[in-house]
Amino acid sequence: MSSGFDSFIRLNIGGKKFCTTVDTLTQREPDSMLAAMFSGRHTVSQDPEKGFVFVDRDGKHFRHILNWLRDGVVPTLKDLEYPELLREAEYYQLLGLVEGIHAVLNGSKDEDDDAKMDMTELTRTDIIKCIQSKRVRFRGVNLSGLDLSKLDLSFVDFSYACLRNVFFSRANLQSAKFLVVEAEGSNFHNAILRECQFMGANLRGAVLAGANLQSANLQDACLIDCSFAEADLRSAHLQTADLTNANLEGANLEGANLKGAKLGGANMKGANLQRAYLRHVDLRDTHLLDANLGGANLLDAIR
Repeated sequence: MSSGFDSFIRLNIGGKKFCTTVDTLTQREPDSMLAAMFSGRHTVSQDPEKGFVFVDRDGKHFRHILNWLRDGVVPTLKDLEYPELLREAEYYQLLGLVEGIHAVLNGSKDEDDDAKMDMTELTRTDIIKCIQSKRVRFRGVNLSGLDLSKLDLSFVDFSYACLRNVFFSRANLQSAKFLVVEAEGSNFHNAILRECQFMGANLRGAVLAGANLQSANLQDACLIDCSFAEADLRSAHLQTADLTNANLEGANLEGANLKGAKLGGANMKGANLQRAYLRHVDLRDTHLLDANLGGANLLDAIR
């Protein structure tokens, strides 16, 4: 579909059919995903025969989405349905609706400014607002426990932040900075972490399975008990990192620098260590069954 939309729009949301207008989709929440799709700035595919634009989401609550865009009123739902609607509102980046749902769930539109120090300082909604306004720096901020999955957080500076148990699964974090962060127990499953900086970070027990960590810098990081299963660590910097009991089974460490890294009890079964730098590394308690060490620098390594 070109930028020249008719005012009348037909939508197929996961198999459910809806009819609305461009004005409805763009005026109330002009920074939302729906507004971006139908503002004319992007090309959107349309069924050539029936004229429906398909969106691969559950259509159960989309009528509430449309009614919010028309009237600005948060619907009255059963308590168990609000989290479902909240998830859809977050997906479409309808921040006004997200705030309205939170107000219903919390019993007030105003959040408590006197929160305890161990509570998260920002919400997922706040993070999305910052992304949209280009204010993407969270140095020293407490984001513990937040679900930031699938967001585009590339180049964001999280240095010195508290990120314990944050859910970053499938997020785009390319070139993000995590210098000296506290990220124990965080989940980076299948996240894009190319060229990220984790120097001195505490990632004890974090899940990085399937993550893309090409050329990432994890020097001096605490990676004890971390899972890097099937992760891409090609050309990663792991000098003096503590990988004690870490799971690197099937990981790709081709060309990685592991000088001075602690690998006691690490599982590197089936890992690709071709051309990896392992000089002076103690490998006596490292599990290397079926690991590929072709061309690796093992000078003075202890085996």
